[in-house]
Amino acid sequence: MKNEASSGVYLSVVIPIYNEAPNVAELLKEIEDTLHGLAGGYEVIFIDDGSTDDTFARLEELARGKPHIMVLRFGTNFGQTAALSAGFHHARGEVVVTMDGDLQNDPHDIPHLLEAIEQGYDIVSGWRKNRKDNFLSRLIPSIVANKLISMITSVNLHDYGCTLKAYRRDIIKHIELYGEMHRFIPALGKWAGASITEIEVNHRKRRYGKSKYGISRTSRVLLDLLTVKFFLSYSTQPIKVFGKLGLYSVLVGFLTFFVVLGLRIFKRMDMTGNPLLYFSILALLAGIQFIVMGLLGEILIRTYYESQKKPIYIIKERIN
Repeated sequence: MKNEASSGVYLSVVIPIYNEAPNVAELLKEIEDTLHGLAGGYEVIFIDDGSTDDTFARLEELARGKPHIMVLRFGTNFGQTAALSAGFHHARGEVVVTMDGDLQNDPHDIPHLLEAIEQGYDIVSGWRKNRKDNFLSRLIPSIVANKLISMITSVNLHDYGCTLKAYRRDIIKHIELYGEMHRFIPALGKWAGASITEIEVNHRKRRYGKSKYGISRTSRVLLDLLTVKFFLSYSTQPIKVFGKLGLYSVLVGFLTFFVVLGLRIFKRMDMTGNPLLYFSILALLAGIQFIVMGLLGEILIRTYYESQKKPIYIIKERIN
């Protein structure tokens, strides 16, 4: 571990919280016990994602008189991605560690993540090899999703859904999060040139409260996966994907039209009653639309990169 940090602290621990009032005090105690005496210092950033129980009141009490504890409160539930994004924007550490607030992630694994960071990796992802979750509703969908994400992004990890991860600040500051994209940060980090590794971490059974996530998120994750794939491959040149589709479609349209024309000339077949004629017209129109979409995408991408990015969250209160 480094001896000093140019930003004032070496480590920032970012924890999104939603209705976890029974867990926050014990979680903070475990983190403080684990990181006590850490060279370079640390801070803990709790993001209350619009909790409706006593979570914020307990965090407010825990942060009193402790300048290394920061609490950000959302006025409503924006979701885990927005909460992590807020934590990243406010983190001062050279290294940022993220973890869940339900006590299932073990704070004692944080030093192991930091050791891997010190070995030169930019992103260290936790792997809940012995996961303590429901087999049908959590484990099976997770296994399928991890295989699919690894295949599409070419970043082979066993556990994309594990929140316990460590990032170098120099990498995370270049990544903007939307939708449910927090689980794809390693893939987005690869796009930014990050070196990535994975280590086994302890996973504990939930003792208090209930899980906020289930199989209902699958469709959103799949849609975000398509978005990530597009950004990884074509984020700066959307004309490549839409233009290719357009050109192929136009080519098919012309070929089909020549077939119809040949049938009319050599077989004396009626063109107006030939379904291939309508298919060729449809293919030509679709091709033109794809090309136009690609050109509009080029304009939008340039606007996106050149304009000021707006945050996806609104902080209602801030402590420390």
